Amino acid sequence: MATPVLPNSRTEADGSAVIRVLGYNIRSMRDDTDALARVIRACAPDLVLLQEAPRFFHWRKKLARLAAASELVILSGGATAAGPALLCSLRATVERTEDVLLPLTPGLHRRGLSTAVVRFGGARLGVVSCHLSLHKDERYAQGGMLLDRLAGMGVEHAIAGGDLNERPDGPTFERLAADLQDGWAKAPWGAEYTWTPTDPYQRIDAIFATKGIEVLGCGVPLGHPGVTETDLRAASDHFPVLAALKVPAA
Repeated sequence: MATPVLPNSRTEADGSAVIRVLGYNIRSMRDDTDALARVIRACAPDLVLLQEAPRFFHWRKKLARLAAASELVILSGGATAAGPALLCSLRATVERTEDVLLPLTPGLHRRGLSTAVVRFGGARLGVVSCHLSLHKDERYAQGGMLLDRLAGMGVEHAIAGGDLNERPDGPTFERLAADLQDGWAKAPWGAEYTWTPTDPYQRIDAIFATKGIEVLGCGVPLGHPGVTETDLRAASDHFPVLAALKVPAA
């Protein structure tokens, strides 16, 4: 059965906005960057929530090249957020951005959050990209910090997405899904599993939305027009997650 096409981005007469959001762990752009850009372009996102964006030598230039090849612009993040980053289309009006470094546990990788507040038409939206720890206890604490950050952004509507390093039956995933809508669980679309592309068997990447946002569809864009399985497998060691969301006017 063919994958149904997600709604296109648009602004409604009442000021609400339909937006496309893509979450993607890009493994520091160590794979086929042309395939990566083709996947992102074909998904036509308004917002891209990246994990493992380049963090070291010439990281800004590398991220800028990806944004340009994807017909997007850099919103925030990268090395300054320890890996998470945000890209956006020119449709977004940016209010503010902030990169947040989370507490460092000795012996573990530094983690952070890339955050922004943007507007599409009359809709105002908080956005957070995250990549949570491989360590169970630290990951659970970071899940709480993510929820605290969303609550403190001063917006009614918000989304968060990223590589959780945990399946939906894990305690951190369940903690987030208790307060937020899990896009795939709310409106499954496309394929479910995000890791690994060579043998996808689990969902560890997700897009979440606050309760007032309508999830129109969310999942791995297998079968989406312009997205080939060859490109998906070549672009990264994760599959992306694409969501269509309707955000009410502020």
